[in-house]
Amino acid sequence: MLKTQTQSSLLSLGTVYSLFVLSGFSALIYQVVWQRSLFKLYGVNIESVTVVVTAFMMGLGLGSLVGGILSTKTGNRLIFLFGFIELLIGLYGLVSLQLFSLVGQFTAGVSPLMTFFLSFLLVLLPTALMGATLPILVAHVVKVSRNVGKSVGTLYFVNTLGSALAAMVSAIWLFGLLGQHHMIEFASAINISIGIAVLARSVYIIKVGNIR
Repeated sequence: MLKTQTQSSLLSLGTVYSLFVLSGFSALIYQVVWQRSLFKLYGVNIESVTVVVTAFMMGLGLGSLVGGILSTKTGNRLIFLFGFIELLIGLYGLVSLQLFSLVGQFTAGVSPLMTFFLSFLLVLLPTALMGATLPILVAHVVKVSRNVGKSVGTLYFVNTLGSALAAMVSAIWLFGLLGQHHMIEFASAINISIGIAVLARSVYIIKVGNIR
């Protein structure tokens, strides 16, 4: 009886996987557009490319570390936390290009070291949030599947699948059709929609649980 009640309070695995495909889709769009924007500000050379990509990877790694810690402390609020993170990513995305441009106006021509520092600061929040989603969802899915290996593997697969689809669609269609600003708006709409839907579902679950 307890197991049934616990599972009914969680999103289904199919829903989680579908949302994480979309999350991976939007994340790749951000990465491509943000990198292009930063290269435009700080130049396209081996130093700039290296430091910008490194900044992205460090942000994702730190986020994954923090997400792993949070996943052990939030109990049954994991899905609520995931929705809140997705909403924050989307809201940052809406203002990201304007923020990059503003910072770039005052920092053009800086050294490679300063380029790394500025790039890292600009992408730290959103990439850390993106990195945190995997361990949080793994903790959620493990509660349903009771299989850690399968949970990690499947979530990593569907998120990577979303990124791969975004890479293909962006190169073939989105860049030419939408341009960078509208692509960011499109990606932000995906994250905000995920966030609102998940948060609404979480609030509903909490209310139903309190009524019972």
